[in-house]
Amino acid sequence: MERYTVSAVRINAAAKKAKERLAGVVREPADIPIELKRKLKIRHIRRKSDTMERFEIKVDYAKAGLPDPCTQPLLDCYVPTIFEETGRRSRGAVVICPGGGYDWCSEREAEPVAFRFMGAGYACFVLRYSCVDKKFPTALLECAAALKYVRENAERFDIDPDRVFVMGFSAGGHLAASMANLWNSSVLSETLGCDSELLKVNGSILCYPVILSDPELTHEGTISNLLTHKDDPELRDLVSMDKRVGEQTPPTFIWHCADDGCVPVENTLFYTAALSKNKVPFESHIYPYGGHGLSLCDGTTATGDWHIVPAAATWVDHCLRWLSEQC
Repeated sequence: MERYTVSAVRINAAAKKAKERLAGVVREPADIPIELKRKLKIRHIRRKSDTMERFEIKVDYAKAGLPDPCTQPLLDCYVPTIFEETGRRSRGAVVICPGGGYDWCSEREAEPVAFRFMGAGYACFVLRYSCVDKKFPTALLECAAALKYVRENAERFDIDPDRVFVMGFSAGGHLAASMANLWNSSVLSETLGCDSELLKVNGSILCYPVILSDPELTHEGTISNLLTHKDDPELRDLVSMDKRVGEQTPPTFIWHCADDGCVPVENTLFYTAALSKNKVPFESHIYPYGGHGLSLCDGTTATGDWHIVPAAATWVDHCLRWLSEQC
């Protein structure tokens, strides 16, 4: 039998690459000898060819009476590899909506978050939705289309279709809350040509979200972008998510910083009051300080020391525990 002699340097380099692969960071190179694979115990049930793959979201905007946004919404997929040692089993999925005031999508609230939750075993999908003067419900339709895609491909991604969650930060939190409350809207199901159950949200994770539309309590720039800068009282009332909570609203995990000077903490307080009134299960965490836009609250996503807040960083562990409790 042919034998391979591998130096310590080569073994260390290969072990490092193997560790990266085990974390789902890079694809497996084809040139590793099978003996070395066995030594490193790299055994896959199958390699996910679509790990960290990007898909285009298709929506017939005209069917909903909306203008074409002239931008292509994208869904970035971060799917952990299935290993022989752990066995094949269905896992939860998290659709992540970054913030950015409905003006852009923050990178700090996208891939780093996906990696963190993928590392905990969740299939993560980052939605890069249409922004900048895109009339409501353009982004909501795109989010619904993303959930439809995830559920239609549940077997392919080894996803439990009854454990599909939506997560959002700031303006993305408004989008996630909108999806959680309006998933059964006929506009969504008719435009996407599917049953509403395919769009159902099993739980929402809202991170310092924009919830209210009251100019005195909201982040007005976000709501103004959502309404395409038009003074439409009826539409403004419609997008105030504290008023949309009902029996269709799924369990919610929500957190905020009390000193948030961008999106007032009242957005979370009003929303949890609405959840409580409608007997919707929820878990909330209000941290005394940290401001706005913390993302993971550590050096992974910090643009400066002010984004590193250890006390608030506990939201990730609390959220993962909460996710594990959702059936």
